[in-house]
Amino acid sequence: MDGLRQRFERLLEQRNLATEALGALEAKTGVDKRYLAAGAATLLSLYLLFGFGASLLCNVIGFVYPAYASIKAIESPSKDDDTVWLTYWVVYGLFGLAEFFSDLLLSWFPFYYAGKVGGPGPTQDCAASWGAMGRLSPPSEECAFLLFCMIPGPWNGAHMLYHRAIRPLFLKHHEAVDSVVREFSGRALDVAAGITRDAKASVSLLQKDK
Repeated sequence: MDGLRQRFERLLEQRNLATEALGALEAKTGVDKRYLAAGAATLLSLYLLFGFGASLLCNVIGFVYPAYASIKAIESPSKDDDTVWLTYWVVYGLFGLAEFFSDLLLSWFPFYYAGKVGGPGPTQDCAASWGAMGRLSPPSEECAFLLFCMIPGPWNGAHMLYHRAIRPLFLKHHEAVDSVVREFSGRALDVAAGITRDAKASVSLLQKDK
């Protein structure tokens, strides 16, 4: 418990939008920012479990804020923050892809949707339930994962997942993937060139008939 508390306090000492807001609230209310942060985290967790529009809030946390932070990173002279948010988006994209296929496979099991808290029923459209994001997992679980991925500092979840899982796989297989992509691109260009030739020949025949 002492180790978790120390990590929590170190997070509060870092400078970012959240800690600056907590510092301003601490100055206005006189309440220690540790208690403010713990209270905000508790309220957020309860709202994501039981509140109305929890999926929208989760999308704001997992997509809108990171997009805003990414724009700030692009406009800043430092490249370190660019790497941080590029890493987040890589993990975010793979998480969405893995979630889609896992739900697609598990949906064949009986009572799967009945067991998913907040999940759509078998006849419901996923997009209608989760908006354009197409999420199937409960908002509280997804938000917890995305917050873990954007925690600043050495415990940043996206950084850990990238260096421990994604990067080793990429280094092992990227040459094979690049080869497949090049082959596919070459075939696609050949098909496009063939269609263009056929179209030109057809136009020429039509002009001759006239």
